[in-house]
Amino acid sequence: MLWYIINFGIIVVFILLFLITRQTNKRWSKINDYLGTVTNTVNSIRYGDLSTKIEKLEHPTYQNVTDSINRMVETLNDREKMIVEYQGELMRQNKLLESVINSLSDGILIVNEQLHILRATPKITSWFGVKGANIVGRSITDFVQFPEDIHLDRMTSKDVFIKHTPTNNFVLSSIKLSMDDNKKRYVMIIKDVTTEREIETLKEDFVATLTHDLKVPIVAEANILEFLVNGKFGEINDKQRLAITNMQASNKELLNLVQIVLDTYKMKDGGIKLFKENIKLNEFITKIIADMEPIASDAGLHVNFKPDRNIKVTADPLQLERVVKNLINNAIYHSNTKKDIDIKVGELPGYITISVIDYGQGISENDIKLIFNKYYSASKKFRKIGTGLGLYLSQQVITSHGGEIVVTSEENVRTEFCIKLPL
Repeated sequence: MLWYIINFGIIVVFILLFLITRQTNKRWSKINDYLGTVTNTVNSIRYGDLSTKIEKLEHPTYQNVTDSINRMVETLNDREKMIVEYQGELMRQNKLLESVINSLSDGILIVNEQLHILRATPKITSWFGVKGANIVGRSITDFVQFPEDIHLDRMTSKDVFIKHTPTNNFVLSSIKLSMDDNKKRYVMIIKDVTTEREIETLKEDFVATLTHDLKVPIVAEANILEFLVNGKFGEINDKQRLAITNMQASNKELLNLVQIVLDTYKMKDGGIKLFKENIKLNEFITKIIADMEPIASDAGLHVNFKPDRNIKVTADPLQLERVVKNLINNAIYHSNTKKDIDIKVGELPGYITISVIDYGQGISENDIKLIFNKYYSASKKFRKIGTGLGLYLSQQVITSHGGEIVVTSEENVRTEFCIKLPL
């Protein structure tokens, strides 16, 4: 009896174990199915399919994981839509920027340190005579002849020759691109200045021809006035002499203006030719002051000069005289006081100096930066006659001597033009 009970108990245990194992296998099967679904969903997300979601399950533990994964998919889907919108906006902005750049009259290209072209606008490809796709990777020296002193970091409006477009004039500017990597890249801007050069040449030829033609009757008038003053056509009374003398002064001033314009264009064509001599500055300055004294007297002024040690300088006497007279003349014209004009000669390390000092209205800080520019004239500001070429020409003359003109001024107090000539 006991044996039957034991056998029955063993059979019951085996039946229970069988049922438990079967139930466990079913549960593991569900877990495996669920893990397979999660794996497929993750793989779909990995390859860009953000529409896949896991079905809802009754089991609370699985449902929490399912909800988390589905929320993650929705978040990724929203992020993808935002990225697509940003990409679309960036593409629109890029197309707009590219259209603006391509519509510019100037040509733009990007090169690397080896001068290989990385990108170029249609204007560049047109000037270089190649198609857009064929220009990338080529050296810019295949198309452009550069000046010898090329410095890509700081090139500004350098004349260059484009081999495919030899009849046009081009200038090139470049700047280094600031990038996060260590590679050097440069933006080059090429401008076609053919029309501007032609207009400038026509303008200068016209002015030079006009001033040359004007000089002939002015000189003839000066000769006739000289004959009248000397009584070549009969005696004249004091009033007539005074009127003719005033006409001579005006004629001389007009001739001087025309001569300045002519000399400016001669200087541009062939530079300033200097014929240097040893000049004793005391005698040199004294003679200039004697020539300028009548003009100063008419303005109620006097030019002061106290000769000291007789300093010598090597310079072209005619050109230097013109510069000093121009500075004295400017001092007279722009003085709004009756204070005299001072001329001083001195020395600095390596230089001889000639200073012209007036105590008139002075020059503003902004104007000082401009007064040596071609055609700039402070005379216009004060309604006086002036071409604006006098100081420009004076600066060129002194520069050709290896020197410079330095200006210091305090408005309504004092202005000094200092000529510095090398020893």
